[in-house]
Amino acid sequence: MAPGRLRFDIDAAARDTLTDRGMGELFGHGTGHGLGLEVHEDPRIARRRPDVDTGDEAVAAGMVFTIEPGAYLPGWGGVRIEDDVLVTETGGDVLTDVTTDLIEV
Repeated sequence: MAPGRLRFDIDAAARDTLTDRGMGELFGHGTGHGLGLEVHEDPRIARRRPDVDTGDEAVAAGMVFTIEPGAYLPGWGGVRIEDDVLVTETGGDVLTDVTTDLIEV
């Protein structure tokens, strides 16, 4: 995440990470979305839909997004880890401060 990065490239980076770990086919939703006055707002951080997406907007400093990749096993379930990220002048600042360690109860 950095100013000037294209939203479809951000999505591709998340997908590539899961694909490299053998989970690309298990990631079936968008990577994230803008946060502002509404919970889910544009721009979407997702795969390009050729029939709908005519532009590939770049993110800019001051924008806040969710980044929430996930992997789901058919018939079992899965996991999605959601972080809120502020785009800064030099990159991204993760605003979420929650452990992602597995905690068995």
